[in-house]
Amino acid sequence: MKNKKILYVSSEVVPYLPETEISSMSFEIPRMVNKQGGQIRIFMPKYGSINERRHQLHEVIRLSGLNLVINDLDMPLIIKVASIPKERIQVYFIDNEDYFKRKATFTDENGKLFNDNDERAIFFAKGVIETIKRLNWPPDIIHVHGWLSSFFPLYLKEMYKDEPIFQNSKVITSVYGTGFAGSLNKKLFDKIMFDEIGKNKIADIKNPNYNNLMKTAIDFSDALIVGSEKIPKELQDYLDKCKKPVLGYQSKDSFIEEYTEFYNKLLN
Repeated sequence: MKNKKILYVSSEVVPYLPETEISSMSFEIPRMVNKQGGQIRIFMPKYGSINERRHQLHEVIRLSGLNLVINDLDMPLIIKVASIPKERIQVYFIDNEDYFKRKATFTDENGKLFNDNDERAIFFAKGVIETIKRLNWPPDIIHVHGWLSSFFPLYLKEMYKDEPIFQNSKVITSVYGTGFAGSLNKKLFDKIMFDEIGKNKIADIKNPNYNNLMKTAIDFSDALIVGSEKIPKELQDYLDKCKKPVLGYQSKDSFIEEYTEFYNKLLN
């Protein structure tokens, strides 16, 4: 891993959000690569629940100020950055007043999914890609975690497929058992079509439930990792048929050797 550039795109990361399977692995895997001499950058949304003062976030003015078009609306992109204490790992936060100021992450006080989670996910994917372009930092591997990040492989391989900075990047998506009940906004399909992504590429998203979001992420990834001991059978079956490198579930206590080998195979 020495000197390899590894980008992590995650919906949740400790210590900025409570510990879950996703937030924990989104910290442990970068820490592993960092110890092996790799260059690490992590991107996550800047939810309103993240205490900027406690975690010492600050805005990066030279990266902020871009407007991202989401469903024909200009949405300002704000980039903030912090360092994980004792780890020398930089975390970049994708922020926007309309999408991420609220205190809750994915659902309201009644447990109902936010109606704009679809647009938040599109904004996050585009925001990461545009920021990496501005940083001029070509990643060797991009590792994606969590359903709010699930549009990243699609947008990278379709809308941004001609960007030179990503020409040699390999995308890995971790598929977790932690999803959501119900579906995202039914207009999601049209919002992605607005970005001139062919409808044949996103057929599954006509019904934007968790399994279908992850199927789309699988379709546009170069390799997959099973991130949970149990994932929906529908997704396991889809992985079994996908004809791409798939690493089976590895526990947090024993993943390092297997993940390192999986990364190295993808890089060779």
